[in-house]
Amino acid sequence: MRLFCQQLSGTRFSSPAEIVTWMGAMQAQDYPMAKWAIGARLPASTDVEIESAIDRAEIIRTHLLRPTWHFVAAEDVYWLLDLTASHVKTAQSGRERDLELTDKVFAKSNSVIEKALSAGRHLTRDELVTELNKAGIATDQNRASHLFTRAELEKIICSGATREGKLTYALLAERVPKVKGMSREESLAELARRYFTSRCPATWQDFAWWSGLPSGDARHALELLKPKFHSECVGEQTYLYPVGLSLPGRAAKSVFLLPPYDEFTLSYADRSASFPPGMESHMKEISDRGIFRPVLVVDGQVSGTWKRIVKKDSVLLEIQPYVRIDSSTLVSSLEKIRKAALRYGKFLGKRTIDVEMHALEG
Repeated sequence: MRLFCQQLSGTRFSSPAEIVTWMGAMQAQDYPMAKWAIGARLPASTDVEIESAIDRAEIIRTHLLRPTWHFVAAEDVYWLLDLTASHVKTAQSGRERDLELTDKVFAKSNSVIEKALSAGRHLTRDELVTELNKAGIATDQNRASHLFTRAELEKIICSGATREGKLTYALLAERVPKVKGMSREESLAELARRYFTSRCPATWQDFAWWSGLPSGDARHALELLKPKFHSECVGEQTYLYPVGLSLPGRAAKSVFLLPPYDEFTLSYADRSASFPPGMESHMKEISDRGIFRPVLVVDGQVSGTWKRIVKKDSVLLEIQPYVRIDSSTLVSSLEKIRKAALRYGKFLGKRTIDVEMHALEG
């Protein structure tokens, strides 16, 4: 169900912005691989196509939901910031006090950043750091990251167009015209609807973790949603899914090479359902202290990890399965893994020169 609802098996959409809109938001701190998170859900898409959608501001990369980068559709950026910016600020406040970043400092840095980016300018992080330093604002000890995040949360800046391979910032108001907002209740209901529609079956705890909302807000969002969603108990967990959800017939055997921080693994507080029975111990291999690794997903189960070596016109993939593949399915599984690797190479516009497998049968 999760493969289907997350658009990994049989997407209904045809553009990068449609995928991001459906998902509500997609974690995106690893920029190159975050583009593949969209591409994996959009057959025949390319890295260039997705970057073009970001450059055109159809997709915005900014901080919301939790204190990290996310992709969000341009049409959703304002209401999502209205809903989630305050608790992201709260989460950052302790570290900001340690760095002596006061409201006065943020007001000054916001003014410097806004002036530097005025008249349609798109500047890199280093270029903006230079402007902040000229104004006497300290940017060492990771202060710059907090200054930029605050400017994002206050709807001043967002991602700009890539310039000579470098990411830039731009003024949000110049990238995305301000639209009429929603009430807080409407926003809570819409965020919950997007989450449980695109990631079901999922629990209240999953939604609370993913959204970053205070528990009271997360519970209220769930109450607003209940009339249009079913619930089902599995063990001690209660899972939600939309009324009228129509699934295809028995899913074909599938293999996916998903990036680090992909929503298929990241979206849930309890990730055990994504692992074959008895393999839950491998969860630490894909997520350790908040760092997520790329995963091999076979028939809806996380079955290993992978890494890439990208060269000028080619890519080498090294795949480390940790689930034993029996001899009766070994050949077909290898074939599907190689097809998934070729698909990734085509996404990058490069030739997949080799796929190295390790410990497939043990």
